[in-house]
Amino acid sequence: MYERILVPTDGSPEVDTVLEHATALAAAHDAELHALYVINTAGYSGLPGDTTVGGLDAMMNEQGEAALDRAAEHADGRLTERVLLDGRPSAEIVDYADEGGCDLIVMGTHGRGGIDRLLLGSVAERVVRTSEVPVLTVRVPKRSDVDAEADIENDT
Repeated sequence: MYERILVPTDGSPEVDTVLEHATALAAAHDAELHALYVINTAGYSGLPGDTTVGGLDAMMNEQGEAALDRAAEHADGRLTERVLLDGRPSAEIVDYADEGGCDLIVMGTHGRGGIDRLLLGSVAERVVRTSEVPVLTVRVPKRSDVDAEADIENDT
């Protein structure tokens, strides 16, 4: 049913659950698994021009590569494509899925609600609303839950 599965990542430990779901789906369908990290250029577009040219671009690219490395580590050798793009995350995810012939997008949602969702919106929500490709959202644990789990693993 699925031949190409896209999993956007931000590199956080919370996304590990999403990567596990995407990897399992890719294995079950013998599908390609594409990991995508989008450098949110809109997030620093208001800074002075010389600020973005210097170390900020390099730092953002390093964060993106680290996120893709983390995705590869959790993909059990199933990752067939690593992509680093600049732009608005929701638009880049939808465009990549369309242009890359992806059959499914598997992405996390932080479950943001209330006033934060109304004021800031959600990447996952925008992708779900605008994508022609089916989107599977995986509820990601809160940061405190991930930290507690890591503490338990370190104690054993």
